[in-house]
Amino acid sequence: MQGCSGASGEPMILHTLQLMIGLPPALVTRKVCTWLLALALGYGLPAADTLAQSNNVLEYKVKAAFIYNFIAFTQWPEGTADHTINLCIYGEDYFGKEIDKLQEKSVGARSIKVLRVQDAGQLKQCHAVFFSRSAGDTLPAILSSLSAAPVLTLADNPDAMTQGIAINMNLVNDKIVFEINLGIARKHGLDISSKLLQLAVKVHQ
Repeated sequence: MQGCSGASGEPMILHTLQLMIGLPPALVTRKVCTWLLALALGYGLPAADTLAQSNNVLEYKVKAAFIYNFIAFTQWPEGTADHTINLCIYGEDYFGKEIDKLQEKSVGARSIKVLRVQDAGQLKQCHAVFFSRSAGDTLPAILSSLSAAPVLTLADNPDAMTQGIAINMNLVNDKIVFEINLGIARKHGLDISSKLLQLAVKVHQ
């Protein structure tokens, strides 16, 4: 495999996406690159392209890239996250160093700071929180405590949408898909781009 390549103007963008998720070219299929390109640019392609050679490491490398784009296509209330976006990981960390690589990127003029938080009382300092599956039965109570805060809540748990998460990712038949609860996002004062909504397999109102 030659890695990511494409039509005029695509190769450099695809190479940048390759670097963003830190994958060797041999592990990045054309479908993965096209999907990530679509997500990064906001094109309305399906969000369920097959991930070849899927494994836990690759899964969380790609999920880290998705989280970057979730943040990039979310608008916080004025005066919130104006300079730095605090991205918190709550619970067991399955990303490792991959999520830390987001600190090397920016969203417009804003930088990203990754924080690992074990105390739910500290989550109000966060602008986006990824809740690990280890949050378990405590998740509804934690989300309730954040109900009035401008926080983008993220997870990868099949039950997370029913518990009040704004964006939830799932790995289904070697495909990463995600749902968006637009009503929850709006309750937190967040505006999610219509471009991202087009990529979700389901949007809950």
